[in-house]
Amino acid sequence: MNVGISIMAGFVSTDRIRSLFTEAMSQMYRAEVPQYGTLLELVSDVNAEVLAKDNALRERLTRAGELERIDVERHGAIRLGTPEELFTIRRLFAVMGMQSVGYYDLSVAGVPVHSTCFRPVDQAALSVNPFRVFTSLLRLELIEDEALRAEAADILAKRRIYTERAIQLIERHEEAGGLTETEAQEFVAEALETFRWHGEATVTAEIYKRLHDAHRLIADVVSFKGPHINHLTPRTLDIDAVQARMPERGITPKAVIEGPPRRDCDILLRQTSFKALEEAIAFAGETGATKGTHTARFGEIEQRGVALTAKGRALYDRLLASVRGEVQVGAAGAKAGDYDSELAERFRELPDSWAALRAEQLAFFHYSATPKGVAAAVDGALPDDAEALIEMGYLTFDPIVYEDFLPVSAAGIFQSNLGTDQQQNYATRSNRSAFEEALGATVTDELDLYAERQARSLEAAIDLLGLSSLRLSNVA
Repeated sequence: MNVGISIMAGFVSTDRIRSLFTEAMSQMYRAEVPQYGTLLELVSDVNAEVLAKDNALRERLTRAGELERIDVERHGAIRLGTPEELFTIRRLFAVMGMQSVGYYDLSVAGVPVHSTCFRPVDQAALSVNPFRVFTSLLRLELIEDEALRAEAADILAKRRIYTERAIQLIERHEEAGGLTETEAQEFVAEALETFRWHGEATVTAEIYKRLHDAHRLIADVVSFKGPHINHLTPRTLDIDAVQARMPERGITPKAVIEGPPRRDCDILLRQTSFKALEEAIAFAGETGATKGTHTARFGEIEQRGVALTAKGRALYDRLLASVRGEVQVGAAGAKAGDYDSELAERFRELPDSWAALRAEQLAFFHYSATPKGVAAAVDGALPDDAEALIEMGYLTFDPIVYEDFLPVSAAGIFQSNLGTDQQQNYATRSNRSAFEEALGATVTDELDLYAERQARSLEAAIDLLGLSSLRLSNVA
């Protein structure tokens, strides 16, 4: 979809609205959390250094349409309290061309939420601005104290996290099919209010403590006027360099990088962060505000690799679980170095070349006909075997970037930045049907999206080469 204004309809594209919102959100968060600005500068410096010395990476990112988006790429995270809030946030993000992709159950990792990622799904839209928001819904049924659960539900039922004008503009978009430039600017300003930090709690200090004792995240969701954005994450091309250099900028990183180890061929998602801020808040009270502090908002950085197939994900999950089951950072005698070295050793089982990942159908790739292949197609018939075409230099493949999230990594970031190693085992597990009922829509399966993109790219390459079909022995 074009970023500019659709002249015929008089509406701006959803890409345009998403880009406006991303920039406004970044400016707001930079003002609220100054270290975020420092983090952006560090990531920008590291990315420039990586691209300056790695021409192959620069060329690959250019072919994939990713180079231009690196500097604007962000993901945010919010935590909602009620099904009604989730239903409306889906409609709000739809104005920006974002939809729900993936279901993540974090209760299995001791965090009482389940989540989805709102993001664009069309490849052209992703190339313009791949803004994502990891959106979690509190699972009140996981609060064991029945009285506290009822109290939390009552508190949440009374709050309104969207402005009236934001709702009106959402309805305008739904009914008219779009927003004008003026309406889009107004929508961004109104929508931003939902994500703004408020230093005034809606509960007393006593209620906050009881919520906090049940789980820090419960207190974060229930105690405030809205779901303040709790981090805004830039994408780096070398997360290890950022992790090592954060202390030089006065930032203390978490102990380990979440996700897979450092590799020649990056897979999925690696994430790190700095500790959440301890921020002053005012608790509600009959005799005036009581002063206190709250810890929730932090800085995060991510490095993205290739999307893995179902087969690749099964292998990744098994390898990661084997390490986490034996080496726990924070346990007596355990160090970050122990975890990192063991992680790297275990992951030797997962191939570390693009050719091997493709040959074993462990990852998704974007296929392209090369200029050499197109020229050869004009001169004569080509073989109908993909492997032969690749070997002859007529067909090439590039990794499809992973646009989504990892539940274990998300839980690790949450736990680290809630300032606790608190682990809870919840009896209730995955409840995707309840989440989708609250959402008012079916969650899109991310693996389907990657498979569709791979298939479309191969079809386009076949057409350019003038072939009616190909034998696809190594295509997942």
